[in-house]
Amino acid sequence: MRHSFIIAVVALFIVGLSCPQPSVAAPEPRPELAIHLDAIATLALPSPMVTVPAGWFLMGTNLRHEGPSSLETQFDDTELPQRRIWLDPFAIDRDEVSLAEYLAFMKEKRQSPPEELQRLIWHLITVHFLPDYIMARWPALYVTWAEADELCRARRKRLPTEAEWEKAARGPEGNLFPWGSKPPAPGIAVFGQHHVHEIPLVAAVDSGEEGQSPYGARHMAGNIAEWAQDWFGNDYYTIMPERNPQGPATGRYKSVRGGSWKSNPNLLRAATRNGAVPDQRAPTIGFRCAQPVPFSFRGGYWTPSSKADLFTSRGLIQKRAPYWPAPAQTASMAVTFLSLSTLIH
Repeated sequence: MRHSFIIAVVALFIVGLSCPQPSVAAPEPRPELAIHLDAIATLALPSPMVTVPAGWFLMGTNLRHEGPSSLETQFDDTELPQRRIWLDPFAIDRDEVSLAEYLAFMKEKRQSPPEELQRLIWHLITVHFLPDYIMARWPALYVTWAEADELCRARRKRLPTEAEWEKAARGPEGNLFPWGSKPPAPGIAVFGQHHVHEIPLVAAVDSGEEGQSPYGARHMAGNIAEWAQDWFGNDYYTIMPERNPQGPATGRYKSVRGGSWKSNPNLLRAATRNGAVPDQRAPTIGFRCAQPVPFSFRGGYWTPSSKADLFTSRGLIQKRAPYWPAPAQTASMAVTFLSLSTLIH
């Protein structure tokens, strides 16, 4: 059996649990838990957004095989061929959507959080004594594609396309990782936790400055893998248009990008592609939102328009979004260490 096929199968399912979990109506949380869920939801803050300017970028990977331990090795044929793609300008959340914002959204809809998430939070409270304000900064998890899509649309945003996600992660020159070409390491990414029945590491969504992308987006490698707008197409790169590709018209899986706290270093590459059934709930999948940006042609460059301010449903993000983001500021990444082996059994 071909090596690339084996790795492709592993990559497809490493972002989630070994078996899909159908989405079912969640039970009402117990009163003691409901108090904490409400408290976490009140701490919700929308992520600031970063602007990705219009222009070309390198999407996908050139075929390489330099041994299984090399970060340059390309394992998955779905990343082929590398293409030069044009995208109109857009904005993308700097941070992954937080647990607080997800719980606030579920409260707005008067729906209970999924049972898996209720059990997780109750375990964190009763076993690890984790305070509400810490959990509020966790990334949302156990979220289906439809819930992610609905939350983004309720905020007058949408899920990013695969192309938008990849450009925001790797920049115009096709970085291997969001931060460049050096291997992943603690402090710049959360990854490599292979224990199936444990969640030993998770980072606050607003941490991760040292591993941010050229445009300032954080945690685009590791921590939580992220739903994209597109259907997953194995050979889509061979036929996709060179301008603003939207993905296949139909499919079985929705695209998932970025790798998670469970991923090997190779699967943190910005070009790595994965997929999951849309109703999958997994402790490794979350999301972030995006939205288009008005732009005009000035001085030979496409830039965000100075005639329009960039808004979210919760207020002004920034006045006259700059062509390039502000210089990156570095800080230590706050990480919570947890062991949840008793929870997932």
